Amino acid sequence: MRPVTLDKGEYRDRVQACWLGKNIGGTLGAPFEGQMKVLDLEYFDPVPTEAAANDDLDLQLVWLKMLEERGVTPRLADFADYWMKHLAPYPWDEYGFCLRNLSRGLRPPVSGWFENDFIDQMGSPIRSEIWACIAPGNPQLAAELAWKDAVLDHAGGEGVYGEMFLAALESAAFVESDPRALIHIGLQMIPGHCAIARSVSAALWCHTNGVPWGEARERILRRFGHSHPCHAPQNLAFIILGWLYGESFGDRLCKAVNCGYDTDCTGATLGSLLGILNGTEGIPAEWKDPVGDRIVFHKFTKGLSGPKTVSELTERTVVLAERLMAERGGTVEFGEKTSVRGNRLAGLSRNERARRMLERDYDATTLPASRNVEITLHYMGGPVIRPRLPKLVGVSVEREGHPISAKIELVAPKGWKVSLDGSCGTQALFTLSSDDVQDRNRLRVRFQTESEGGQADFTLLGPGEAAGVGPAVWVETCKGCGARVEACLCRS
Repeated sequence: MRPVTLDKGEYRDRVQACWLGKNIGGTLGAPFEGQMKVLDLEYFDPVPTEAAANDDLDLQLVWLKMLEERGVTPRLADFADYWMKHLAPYPWDEYGFCLRNLSRGLRPPVSGWFENDFIDQMGSPIRSEIWACIAPGNPQLAAELAWKDAVLDHAGGEGVYGEMFLAALESAAFVESDPRALIHIGLQMIPGHCAIARSVSAALWCHTNGVPWGEARERILRRFGHSHPCHAPQNLAFIILGWLYGESFGDRLCKAVNCGYDTDCTGATLGSLLGILNGTEGIPAEWKDPVGDRIVFHKFTKGLSGPKTVSELTERTVVLAERLMAERGGTVEFGEKTSVRGNRLAGLSRNERARRMLERDYDATTLPASRNVEITLHYMGGPVIRPRLPKLVGVSVEREGHPISAKIELVAPKGWKVSLDGSCGTQALFTLSSDDVQDRNRLRVRFQTESEGGQADFTLLGPGEAAGVGPAVWVETCKGCGARVEACLCRS
């Protein structure tokens, strides 16, 4: 018997309420996205006839498809594959620069930060619910999966911490209802020094000490405010303010959205959390009815046979949760009644797996080399080599996340010099040099143990391909459809 048992019917209802709340909150906030002022909403304005299209949900529908096709233990390379297949037109901020890196051959985690000034934004925290819903009652597993997702386009930034925090909090919300306990569970998964942890803690402090909502908002902005409306620390704090200061489902959503800034994201995320906490009965009809059950896809999401309704999404999510429980074991099972054996909060606060993810190297690419083995190329300073300037790289090999000893061979382009340069921990070190460096260069890494072998190809950029990006510059978009020019919709 596992420590956490979930009533399957109750769980299904909470998942449906999560996705319904996502659509409601996103639709409420969408018309006001980017307005950096206090708003005065009390209800939808305008009142919709269906849910608004929202990348907050669409990106998670891509992960749903990935999990169904690749399994519930996704590799970093899987995220990159599905992003390029279904999300290539997205041009905005971190999405655009991640796709720029992927198109140049870089893969996560390095694809998430290289020449990307938007790693501290909301693009990954808004993708947290899928991990909470397939790992209910298992916060650190949800946070581990969220890390894999977030480093695709936010590696090393506050976006990673924001998604891990929310995924853990939402996972725990399937079995715990106290807001303060849930906030502290989420904080256990991320560094206490990061801006997300500090802004969330500041919001909690304001409520605990009786600071009025409006003043709390101003204090958050004075300390954590940013000129970009999608900066994650301020928006995570606004979600907490709406949750703690609000008095009902609608009032909580409006208080979060009325803080302004990334309003579709704050509304959608809080709507999801409230749905998990209170189920479909906790969402009044006046908020459910205008958005309905239909899912509306954004025009930049392409070629996806995703669910057409929230009800279908709910059933497919439940199937994945059952599959994860069966294949990965863990601490949760379905039963007749929800219960937690032992010390509830102690179990939910376990964080060793989540913390282990935070120790991984962001200045690296990890690729599959065989069915169970992955090779990581550690760039040791960025994925760029310059003519006549020696470049040190490291190589490590893991089986199912655990380092293994293997013979390693690194094959560089013709004319390059490659020398084995010792080791550092579990990494074999190599020094590379060349007088002639192309814009894009392939390194092939082979591993061999007594029982198996494999290989993977990595990209190392030259100075012509890595000229940098100027401040306040975005990827080029089509003037007609608004998509990235490389994935223009006008041509399709």
